[in-house]
Amino acid sequence: MASRFVPALILIILSAATVAAQSGVEVGPQIGYYKAQDADNARGMVGVATRLRFSDLFGIEASLNYREEMYSNGLVDVRSWPFMVTGLLYPIPVVYGAVGTGWYSSSIDYNFTPVTVSETKQEFGWHFGGGVELPLDSITKLVGDIRYVFLNYNFKSFPGSNGVNSDFYVLSAELLFSF
Repeated sequence: MASRFVPALILIILSAATVAAQSGVEVGPQIGYYKAQDADNARGMVGVATRLRFSDLFGIEASLNYREEMYSNGLVDVRSWPFMVTGLLYPIPVVYGAVGTGWYSSSIDYNFTPVTVSETKQEFGWHFGGGVELPLDSITKLVGDIRYVFLNYNFKSFPGSNGVNSDFYVLSAELLFSF
């Protein structure tokens, strides 16, 4: 089994390196503004994103962010570090559609006076959306998009928490640099 796996892995790595060398990798900071459906307030997020374009039509993005939100008038505080992988489809060179999945590592505090109960969870979600890439010069792009994320935290049950929805939309901007 391993004798077949290692050559296949080497072939995949060399293929990815060849595509990266031809297409170029783009990396840069990402900021966003999001609002979970039942969260108390809209919030900001920060992170980093990297993109790789396979052809004129297809690309992929990976991003890592930090975000925090409150639910049920501050009774639930969620801090998460989503790692998202997104497939990109470019019907025209500067406009793309996006669909992907995310792994959300989250710390959740339930603030019941005088006791706070904490838990850590890992959840998967999926998302779709679209955006635009605007070249600023030969190595820099400004990217803006909107995505809707389907995510179910399954909060612990407490009075008033029945049916809390943690799906959210996010407006984001990236400044990508080509390498």
